[in-house]
Amino acid sequence: MQRVIVFAEVLGVLVASVIIHENAHGWVALALGDETAKKSGRLTLNPVKHFDFVGSLILPAMMYFTTGGMFGYAKPVPVNPSKLHGKDRWGFAVVALAGPVSNVILALVASIIASKLYGFRVASVSPGDVQSVGGSLVPFLLSVAFALNMLLAAFNLLPIPPLDGSRLLRLVLNADGRRALDRIEPYGFLILLGLILWLSGPLFRIVTLIESGLLRVLPV
Repeated sequence: MQRVIVFAEVLGVLVASVIIHENAHGWVALALGDETAKKSGRLTLNPVKHFDFVGSLILPAMMYFTTGGMFGYAKPVPVNPSKLHGKDRWGFAVVALAGPVSNVILALVASIIASKLYGFRVASVSPGDVQSVGGSLVPFLLSVAFALNMLLAAFNLLPIPPLDGSRLLRLVLNADGRRALDRIEPYGFLILLGLILWLSGPLFRIVTLIESGLLRVLPV
């Protein structure tokens, strides 16, 4: 029963984090002239509007109860690159970058609160070891928020469609490379799911390298 309660707490942090991530995409797209997300009712913190049955429940539960870790995603916010101000690739890249940036900001906020109010450095404490800093619910949630948001930021920077990193990759590809990404994208979630299920070790080693790079430049 205790494990189910912890799962619900961690899932709550994950859902809130991915909702803010998707809203960041939508708000930046709106600022650049694309009202698609706004018109579809996706610029909201209402979890029902962003819920994806597989990404928001099945995948996190499967990972938590088999590996002890957790990962997931929300229904992607719709963006129409042709409506963005300026060059499509640059505008789309800025919109894509907004998601990981929002997760980094959330991780920084968790780090600051942990340091200023609870006196521990959240980057050096894993969620499982939070008892060492008091064991109460808030320090636990802060450590989870930091770890999950750093993971979300790093994972989404992978250059695999439809992750945000693939939008950044388009900036350096020629026309043939961009067309290749376009052909892969319809199968992107299936490819990612396969990588997570069968090649999770190598995949998350790459994610860990990206995360380590982010940690080196962040004041945590």
